[in-house]
Order: sequence, then C-alpha cells, then structure tokens
Amino acid sequence: MHDSRSVTQQREGEPQGDIAAGGIRAAAAGGGGLGLAILLAFFSEEGLRHFFYSYLVSYAFYLSISLGALSFVALQHASRAGWSVTVRRLNEILAANMPLLGILFLPLAVSLFLPASGPYVWADPEHAAHSPLVQHKESYLNVPFFLVRAVFYLGLWTWMARFFFTRSVQQDVSGDPELTVRMERSSGPIILLFALTITFASFDWLMSVEPEWFSSIYGVYYYSGATVGGLAAVILLAIVAQKAGYAAKAITTEHYHDMGKLLFGFVVFWGYIAFSQYMLIWYANIPEETIWYMARQKPAWLGFSVVLLAGHLFIPFLGLISREVKRRKLLLGFWCVWLLLFHWLDMYYLVMPSFTTDRFPLGLIDVCLLVGLGGLYVAGVLRTARGVALVPAKDPRLGEALAFENL
Repeated sequence: MHDSRSVTQQREGEPQGDIAAGGIRAAAAGGGGLGLAILLAFFSEEGLRHFFYSYLVSYAFYLSISLGALSFVALQHASRAGWSVTVRRLNEILAANMPLLGILFLPLAVSLFLPASGPYVWADPEHAAHSPLVQHKESYLNVPFFLVRAVFYLGLWTWMARFFFTRSVQQDVSGDPELTVRMERSSGPIILLFALTITFASFDWLMSVEPEWFSSIYGVYYYSGATVGGLAAVILLAIVAQKAGYAAKAITTEHYHDMGKLLFGFVVFWGYIAFSQYMLIWYANIPEETIWYMARQKPAWLGFSVVLLAGHLFIPFLGLISREVKRRKLLLGFWCVWLLLFHWLDMYYLVMPSFTTDRFPLGLIDVCLLVGLGGLYVAGVLRTARGVALVPAKDPRLGEALAFENL
C-alpha cells in the first residue's frame, strides 16, 4: 500500500522559499534579456523590424509549450488515464501560465500599428493595395478582427487551463472524486475547441506573416511541434523538480519511459506532417504555394533547412528509439534539451525567412528575446507552482499511477 502523503508532499524544511527565489532570478534574467533586445532594436540597422519578427518566434515557442501541456492534460482526462496522474500536475502548471502569455502578446498587438516594422505586412494599406490576394482576404485579415480573435483564443485557453488546474488543486484538499468526473466530462468539448483555436491561431499569428501563401495543414504542423515542446519541457521540469527534492518517489522510471515514448511518437508525427505539407505542395507545383518553400531553399536558408530536418527528426529518431534511453533521466533529459532547441529553430524557420531571404539573420537580438521571454515564462511557472503540491495528492487514480509498470 502506497502512502500518498509521503510521495506527494513538498520538501520539508524550506517549503517554497527556493521556488520564490528561483522565480525572482528568472524574472530578473527575463527583464534583462528583454531590455537588452529593445536597446539593440533601437541602435542597429533594421533593429526594430528584426525585434518584432524575432519576438514572434520566441513567443510562438513559449506559447507552444503551454499549449502542448494543456493538450496533454485534456487528453489524459478524456482517456481516463491512470498512469499519468503523477506527472499531470506539472502539465497543469505549465498550461496555467496562459495569463502571462496573454500579457506577452501585447508587443505583437502593437506591431499591427507599425506595419513597416512588424511581421504582419497585410496590416500595411500600401502592401494590401498592391496584392489582390491580400485584398481578397481583407474581411478576415484586418486589425480589429485579428485582435478580437486573439483575445478570444487567449481567453479561452486561459479558461481551459484554469478549469483543470483549479479543480485539481481543490481535490488536493477535499478529495472529492466528483471533481475528476467533471474534468473528464468536460475534456471532450475542450479538446474540440482546443483543436479549432490552435489551428486558427497558427493561421493568424504565423501563417499570415506571408499572407499570399496558405496551407490547410499548417495548424496540425504547429500542434505537432507544440506537443513535442510541451512533452520535452515537462520531462525536464520533472527531472529538475526531483533533483530539488520534490516528488522524489511519485515520478518513477516507468513514467519517464511512457513520456519518452510519447515524445518519440510526436517527433515522428512532426516529421510526417512536415513531409506531407512539403510533398503535397511540391507535387501540385502551384506558384502561390511553392513560393513559401522556394524562399527557404535559397542559399542563405538551404543549409539551415537541412539541419532542421536532421536535428528535429532523423537524429532524435535514432537517439530516442532505444528503450534504455527513455529509462535513463540523464539521456532522456539531453534529448529533451535538444528537441526544445530544434523546436525553437523550427519556429525560426516558420517566421524569419519572411524577414529576409538574402542572409541568415540569427543574432544577438534573437538570443536576447529567447532568454528574455524564457526568463519571464519560467518566473510565471514558478509563481504558479508555489503553494501547491507537484503531484495530485487525492486523485482517485493516484494509486494506479504509483503502481504503474511498463510491460
């Protein structure tokens, strides 16, 4: 018989002080990185334009981690999974960072009113006047409607994340199994709404950077990458939490093994979707579709495209295929860091060729924004984690999770 208290309690001694201190350090690093990026934007050639494009890259990256975690939570409830109970709270915490991501969207909203510097060229009346395709999409791609949709997406995702997180935390106190039943019953409609909103958000925020181009599979592409990012982030979070003395007995080798299998599966799924999009566009050979890939096959970007394909699919495929890798935290953690890096580079691949195809623009502004938004994101995660158990202490399926073993 497992003692649920012994496997879910926080460390004795300094209950949450180190989490608070870590949050302050992360916020300071985030503010410093963001501030330096702003300074560089005003004191370098095309700096402001580079800033907004690169901001979109890092914003889409960190948003995808929370969306991947939210998807994981909803799917676990929909399938009534027992094995994942001990790692579900970590996903709930990542997903609950959505209000911060709503605030961090504001610079992208501001960029709509600076169309000469922002990534959304369709917001520039002069550009629209010379593009019949953009004019055709004007009823959808206009600033007021774009902002209304953004508020809707972020508001809905925030509600979804808080719905699962607050009920899960309430259950830590009450032990009421009816809370689990409510979350399971709501998960089906939430998954449908999630699928629609992540698809249209990816159309709005990423695909519309090149408004003359379109792909009906783009939303699935972003979702597959988001799931890879979310799984990699939660595995690393679990490793760091256990190293700090939290949830030491609750998350076992068996849980890492299953999360590693999911990560491996979605790496392959990302590759499948990426190939499907490329193959269909290449086969049809329609100019308004192929133009997107032609830009990424120019000399400045071709090498990067090949590296991305190898680093996001072929190399981690070989690295994660072994059973032993998934059962060793050090090795699994290495591949999680690797995949998070290449997931960010994937976002870079989606956005930055629209900034320039004449050169590969990776520079200090990109690094500062990655660190800046990352610091703020980590600070938000640690703030949410304060005062809550990292494992659902009274979940009715906790015993099943603690006894879980892979065959």
